[in-house]
Amino acid sequence: MSNSNGILYIVATPIGNLQDITQRALETFQQVDLIAAEDTRHSGLLLAHYGIKKPFFALHDHNEQQKAGALVEKLLQGVNIALISDAGTPLISDPGFHVVRQCRQAGIQVVPLPGACAAITALCASGIASDRFCFEGFLPAKSKARVDKLKNVAKEDRTLIFYESTHRILDSLADMQSVFGGERYVVLAREITKTWETIHGDKLADLIAWLVQDPNRTKGEMVVIVEGEPKEDEAEAISSQAIHALTLISQELPLKKAAAIVAELYGYKKNQLYQFGLELLR
Repeated sequence: MSNSNGILYIVATPIGNLQDITQRALETFQQVDLIAAEDTRHSGLLLAHYGIKKPFFALHDHNEQQKAGALVEKLLQGVNIALISDAGTPLISDPGFHVVRQCRQAGIQVVPLPGACAAITALCASGIASDRFCFEGFLPAKSKARVDKLKNVAKEDRTLIFYESTHRILDSLADMQSVFGGERYVVLAREITKTWETIHGDKLADLIAWLVQDPNRTKGEMVVIVEGEPKEDEAEAISSQAIHALTLISQELPLKKAAAIVAELYGYKKNQLYQFGLELLR
């Protein structure tokens, strides 16, 4: 760690199971001069578990912009610092962005240590496409803002990843249903790596019903994985019988109503048939 300036280490910590700490993370904690932590009491328990004693610097959402400069000053003086959050990878819906940006602007070396991340851990076990995805973090607390945010990603064909809390999970899923529809497939990953780890997937309407059946299912830290909107080129898969039915019924009823009836009869999505009907009527 010899350097005229100190080095900022971004260190991922376990999201539940303490055995998920890496050997490199433990060695870094031993060698740095200071640990910048979101909650010093919480992180103190982690270090105590491994018999490590280091001075802490409190860095959280409410003080980061004011304290980032102080950390940069220490680094410029040659102090080596490990940045951690309560759990998982720092900066991923956790503090640290302002510190890292100022470090890079000041020419201070930033070294990331890979490790646990709830979003990625949940995604790889979800069974939903993982080749392309959008991480959206926490949705807004108020329903109006939450719905507006969901509408912005409603047509996204990549997998969507959200974090959610115990107190808002049902409200958030209800808003998702109002925007995405009850047929959209969703996986809820709860308490990942912990004793009560649960990974459950279903159509959105059925997932909500499953949660309501047992209040314990809404407890804990949650990752919500939402399947992306199907591409509209799926219209090619519509059978000739469904197309014929849509053509006939749309001559007597509005296209939206006709699409809904044909969707019910042949098992297609209403929006898919409606969009196909618009093309058909051009």
